[in-house]
Amino acid sequence: MTIIDLRSDTVTQPTSAMRKAMFEAPLGDDNYQEDPLTRELEAQAATLLGKEAGLLVTSGHQGNLVSILTHCNRGDEMIVGNTAHIYLSEVGSASGLGGVHPRAVLDRGGIPTISDVEDAIRTGYNIHWPNSALLCLENTHNFASGTPTSPEKINELADLAHANQMKVHIDGARLFNAAVYFGIPAHELVAQADSVTFCLSKGLSCPLGSLICGTKEFIFRARKIRKMLGGGMRQSGFIAAAGLVALETMINRLAEDHDNAKRLAVGLAALPGIDLDPDIVKTNIVYFEVPGTVEEFCKELQKKDVLCNSYLTQSGKRVRMVTHYGLTAEDVDAALEAIESVVAGKKVLK
Repeated sequence: MTIIDLRSDTVTQPTSAMRKAMFEAPLGDDNYQEDPLTRELEAQAATLLGKEAGLLVTSGHQGNLVSILTHCNRGDEMIVGNTAHIYLSEVGSASGLGGVHPRAVLDRGGIPTISDVEDAIRTGYNIHWPNSALLCLENTHNFASGTPTSPEKINELADLAHANQMKVHIDGARLFNAAVYFGIPAHELVAQADSVTFCLSKGLSCPLGSLICGTKEFIFRARKIRKMLGGGMRQSGFIAAAGLVALETMINRLAEDHDNAKRLAVGLAALPGIDLDPDIVKTNIVYFEVPGTVEEFCKELQKKDVLCNSYLTQSGKRVRMVTHYGLTAEDVDAALEAIESVVAGKKVLK
């Protein structure tokens, strides 16, 4: 029986072109900055995002943490959305390992408002306050149903931060989903950011890896922070080889994932007991509420070979499904049939 895995876009398998590139990759020691494909990937990533330099890291979490610790001193404050991945799902690493204080503001549809950020900024001398040093934004926003944020909104917030001597970091784990949604080059979404991360292992289907991009000076310091966190790598060309293929072949096809997510959302919204507005689904992430407990729903669906996750969000517990490479429209329809049979067993009415 075929398993339809909707838990995340991290469950993808590398393409045959990636596997071939990994097998044939020339290798060198990245700690000496001698791995040729790693250097090439970092340069291509930086060019793609309009930045001076890039740095390969093991994960988006590590990329965010390295960036935060490069921007901030111990006791500094970062302003971050209250449903941001950095704030909710990265084990408190910025404060636990870096002594950086998070100040949470409301995420309103995946992005804080200018007024909320302005009210949160604490600069100038006050013996009671930490120094607001960094603004962290997320695009697309995971817990806001994969909502993409326009460059205009990003730039407006970045201008405010820079006017208050703050840096701006963008958690762009799924940045290319946002670029594809808006139909613009990715660099337009991060033009005013001082640093940005994006994942190779989510929608781009690589087995692992993320990139940080920023100025040459920033990346020089970030490389040392990466080493401090145990992230120095040796023959990292295996990772880079898959990443280079991903940047060349996997970005434009993200539109297919968006179409499948919309197909899934529309189908779910038509089922009795499912609480979902399909219009909020813009990219590849679908959150919805179900009759009964989400744990029971996921367990029953697993018996029908459809995998999904439950998440505790601002509005309570919801089910999350994510479309990705390897899933077809036919898989979405099969998943909807399985969901319909589970919901029917709850004897709920629309």
